[in-house]
Amino acid sequence: MKKVLIVDDSATVRKQLIAAFESSSDYELIEAENGVDALGKLDANPDVKLLISDINMPEMDGITLVKNIFEGGKFSSLPILMVTTEAGADLKAQAKQYGVRAWIIKPFSNEKILMAAEHLTK
Repeated sequence: MKKVLIVDDSATVRKQLIAAFESSSDYELIEAENGVDALGKLDANPDVKLLISDINMPEMDGITLVKNIFEGGKFSSLPILMVTTEAGADLKAQAKQYGVRAWIIKPFSNEKILMAAEHLTK
């Protein structure tokens, strides 16, 4: 079973993302409310196979989160999928520099999330 860490300050969005995985029994889902929470969950779950994160969050935003992961080294090869309302080319380029491998704009379809997860965790 592949562990997926879902990071979003919106409980509603986290529930929507979890619903995207209901059709598959291949995943164990962990939730975090922001980047600070996510870093703690990663340390407690070093076997996470995919990180799905929003960008706009309190305490630590998604770009700062992926920068911390990338620069920390321990999880620098972890596949990261950003699911956000942000679509700016500069932001995408910055995220890619920190290891983000895929970007999905909200609102999203469950099929698109599951397809991206399957691709990124191969």
